[in-house]
Amino acid sequence: MINSKQRAYLRSIANTIDTILMVGKGGITEQVIKQGDDALTAREIIKGKVLETSELNSRQTADVLSKELNADVVQVIGSKFVLYRPNPDEPVIVLPKAKKK
Repeated sequence: MINSKQRAYLRSIANTIDTILMVGKGGITEQVIKQGDDALTAREIIKGKVLETSELNSRQTADVLSKELNADVVQVIGSKFVLYRPNPDEPVIVLPKAKKK
């Protein structure tokens, strides 16, 4: 689970990345899950888009994919969503630490 400071940091990274995952009328298939898994392993953060032909909206798609991929939903805006999952072996993104209370 990521905190609000980490989420803001990830949102700033997501602004510069391209959309690599598309979900259309076929919905969330095994191929989409595999593609998302491979991309998260390599990049740790991915941006996806839900096409108008999809039966699910972007929030529903992000929630389902986050459960399937064991990832965190960073943000959902319009038809786009951003997912984050740290790579335990070779971390690419270093998140800011949470403040101690």
